[in-house]
Amino acid sequence: MPLTHARGLAAALLAAATSACGGTMQAASPAPAPQATAPANAPLTGAEKARADSLRYPYTAGDVHFMSAMIGHHAQAIVMSNMAPSHGASAAVQRLADRIINAQTDEINIMQTWLRDRRQPVPEAKPGPMKMTMGGMEHEMLMPGMLTDAQMKQLDQARDKEFDRLFLTFMIQHHRGAVSMVNDLFGTSGSAQDDTVFKFANDVQVDQTTEIARMERMLAALTLGINLP
Repeated sequence: MPLTHARGLAAALLAAATSACGGTMQAASPAPAPQATAPANAPLTGAEKARADSLRYPYTAGDVHFMSAMIGHHAQAIVMSNMAPSHGASAAVQRLADRIINAQTDEINIMQTWLRDRRQPVPEAKPGPMKMTMGGMEHEMLMPGMLTDAQMKQLDQARDKEFDRLFLTFMIQHHRGAVSMVNDLFGTSGSAQDDTVFKFANDVQVDQTTEIARMERMLAALTLGINLP
């Protein structure tokens, strides 16, 4: 065999051997020592799940506004409902008020957690106008259906059947406002794609529409002098 051919063959064999050895060594190399991380099947934290959800279903400014505004909206309904025991509310209105307190307290927690997990400002659960910054100036905006200060004072001064009548009248107004907020959200392009936002908004729409119908029947019975169911 000519010398040049032999050298070429040797070089080729050496390269092949080196490559093979390198591949084998790489495959056989032990994996780096695991760091102190959660197991692969460990449940995600709220923030981790929020980030994962946001990659699949990006949330919008409309979602943030809706969740933020609805906290104060719910908070006012809870304040109204807390008046029932001390203002002579009937048993039927008291049961309704208790349901509103329980449901909307849980929903406030959902909204605050959603905002916190996405590192958004988290409003306190206090009734009142929502503060918004537009054009470098802070403005206050009363959410749809929320009672004015005068209406809240009127409700607080009422007792017994008059309290029942005003509570039902004002809570119907309040619930209709919440439903309109959901409709605005669903009508905003790109909003309500996030799983939590969509489910929460849909639940508000269904539950409060159902409660509006029930309160209208209760109000009609009260007007006719029929005992509330």
